[in-house]
Amino acid sequence: MKLIQSIARSAFVAALAVASLAIHADTLDSIRAAKKVRISIDLANPPSGMTDSSMRPTGSDYDVAALLAKDLGVALEIVPTTGATRIPNLQTNKADLVISTLAFTPERAKVIDYSIPYAGQVSLVGGIKGVNAKSMADLAGKSIAVNRSTTQDADLTANAKGATIVRYDDDAAVITAAVTGQADLVATSGALFQTMVNKAPARQLEPKFVLRTFDLGVGMRKEEPKLMAWVNDWVRTNMKNGKLNEIFKKYHGADIPESVVSQAK
Repeated sequence: MKLIQSIARSAFVAALAVASLAIHADTLDSIRAAKKVRISIDLANPPSGMTDSSMRPTGSDYDVAALLAKDLGVALEIVPTTGATRIPNLQTNKADLVISTLAFTPERAKVIDYSIPYAGQVSLVGGIKGVNAKSMADLAGKSIAVNRSTTQDADLTANAKGATIVRYDDDAAVITAAVTGQADLVATSGALFQTMVNKAPARQLEPKFVLRTFDLGVGMRKEEPKLMAWVNDWVRTNMKNGKLNEIFKKYHGADIPESVVSQAK
């Protein structure tokens, strides 16, 4: 009986060890085994993520994701997202990575990990020419549109005292609000604001003030050392060979900020 109990205990311990290894298996191994990488991209966030006239995905974040999948030797599966669902998509294992203008913040870094930055993003407040808004203090008593759960939303919530913050569920809705006159002020990225300016020249939209400049990283779940090492090496390689800058310049009309490039050296 004791022998049987000892064998049973050994089998149980072995099963726990196997289960523990499975739980802690690095996502990089799973990606290679599946021969595909699932990457969350917001395709309603031009010029970083969008669809062309044939409804095919395009944009700087899409091109970065496609290059990463190609260099990893696997197929790319896009997991559609909005600003609010990027991190939940990682936490619920719907996506392996997020490449979707994911700016580094200390709050986000508590629940996910970031690669070294692959691009940069200016965050600003913009609006129609007749509205005076040179600082957060000037937003008091005014209404301002923002994409829910973004860094711009967090900045407004913390600092725009007395402002009415109108939150939308995605960037497409914010663009529509600015272009159609539903919103005279918006908080968004510099690239997205330029899209608004181009879509509605009659609105006379202009930048008001810069909130801050962000590093954009590839997001992944915590405790993924092999995946983190591979992605960081990939960013360094493609920053050095100019491919990431080529993608950024194609869609944003400028080089990646030197403050970002220097972190990949």
